Amino acid sequence: MKRLFIGCCIAVLATPGFSQPEKAEPAFYVVLNALTKQCSVSDKLPKTDTPNITVASDTIYKTRAEAQAATKTLKPCNP
Repeated sequence: MKRLFIGCCIAVLATPGFSQPEKAEPAFYVVLNALTKQCSVSDKLPKTDTPNITVASDTIYKTRAEAQAATKTLKPCNP
């Protein structure tokens, strides 16, 4: 009975649920300001309750340089 108890304790402690989660990859978004019609790069997704700020593209970029390059090619950013 002791062996079963010790085995269960080891199994519970060895589960990956207790390990630290992996860091999320960086994410950059192209954000459009509807008032000024200018795009900018943000590392945070804009809140949905902000009326004039929207995401210009559904794409999530891994680097800031990729997102900045996309601002030059996206249609909403270049009227």
